[in-house]
Amino acid sequence: MDEMNLFSFCDFPEDIQLIILSFLSPREIANFACTSKRFVSLCNSDGKLWYTICERRWGSKTQINKWGDGKISYRLLYKTLNEWENLIGFWRRSGQPMVNDSSPLLIFFEWGPSYLSGSRVSPSRNGTYNVSKSPFLWMSLSSDGEIVNFLQLNGEIKLWDDFVKCCQLGFIEDLVSVNVNFMGSFHVLVEENYANYYRELGKSVFGRSPSSMDLNSRGDDSDGSSGECLVTEMYMQFANRISPVGDRAWRRQRRKEKERLGKRRWEPEHFVKIMDCSPTPSRPLQGLWKGIYDDINLDFYLVAYDIGGIICRRVGDLSSGSAAPVFWTSNTTFIESPLSPEEEYIYDSRIHHHSLTVANHTHCQCPSTMVSHIMHINSSYDLVIRDSAGTFANPRQGEGRIWHYRNGTFGFGFFWDNFIIDLKHMVLDGCLLDTVEV
Repeated sequence: MDEMNLFSFCDFPEDIQLIILSFLSPREIANFACTSKRFVSLCNSDGKLWYTICERRWGSKTQINKWGDGKISYRLLYKTLNEWENLIGFWRRSGQPMVNDSSPLLIFFEWGPSYLSGSRVSPSRNGTYNVSKSPFLWMSLSSDGEIVNFLQLNGEIKLWDDFVKCCQLGFIEDLVSVNVNFMGSFHVLVEENYANYYRELGKSVFGRSPSSMDLNSRGDDSDGSSGECLVTEMYMQFANRISPVGDRAWRRQRRKEKERLGKRRWEPEHFVKIMDCSPTPSRPLQGLWKGIYDDINLDFYLVAYDIGGIICRRVGDLSSGSAAPVFWTSNTTFIESPLSPEEEYIYDSRIHHHSLTVANHTHCQCPSTMVSHIMHINSSYDLVIRDSAGTFANPRQGEGRIWHYRNGTFGFGFFWDNFIIDLKHMVLDGCLLDTVEV
């Protein structure tokens, strides 16, 4: 026993030491490197230690050795992927949409082989549960370790393979270089990146590009492009002094700069992360769902457990300003099966809104044996009932039910009509279900 106590970390083979260190956080590795000069080189081993750390954390999701054409350090890759990992999942566009802007509100980020992809997600309009998915944003690293993000504007590129090839080969005339700026953990700003434009501007005057460090210098200004404009002004002033035709060149480039800024291709947009996209055993209704509503069109719903109960909203209503609930209840207690004869009758007497392909172009009914338990809906803010005189009753009062099925999905309905809207999962194990590439 005493001999085992004398066995120290230094006595392990180096491969075992690297495996042990790969379970530590970067801060812990830095602290460990301070304990001995011998461990400094071990902790700085990029191809062994930092590759193992990246491979263990993201190896099942992306191809670690493909990022940056395999020419960047794994420590840099860890730093980048650690920040970008928070993007994985659903984000919704925040704020009022622009006039005539019909682009989808949802963005879904997922890992690619050597990039992070963001896709626009929208419901199908053909009476099915299919979800339309189209390329939107491509985020990766160049072989020099620089972040490169491209955004698709008009949808000319239909598939991710084509989109990625255009980004990698530099065919970016129909793409926009953007910056994805984190404003906290759950809020990002996507804005056009003018650094490439200023780089080309510097080439035309000096025959070379300003350094990326210069272009990324922002000083104390809060505006993302103010530092870049200041650097460009310095280059223009310098050209004016050393060149006999510098004044004309400066005026010409200044005019081009104003035209460029006046014709921005992408207006900055804010996106907010949707937390808790999937249900849990303790919160079986939470998350993003999809369902066929009474207009026989697919819609997306967000169910959240609030302090006051459970609330369900359409995703499209969240940016409209009203965000009126589809249903709301303060009583989160389920009634377990077996159901009473009265509850079975309430369920069996209703017709389900279903996909046309599922229901064979008609509405169908599901047996009450599929229901595991039910919940009472005692209020709906946007429920409006007309009485016999044609006036409106209290819009805040309405009774209904939530029927939770044995397969984990659920349906809801109110007593003022005879329909049940069945909501199905949108995501399974981090993957979108029933996707159709646009």
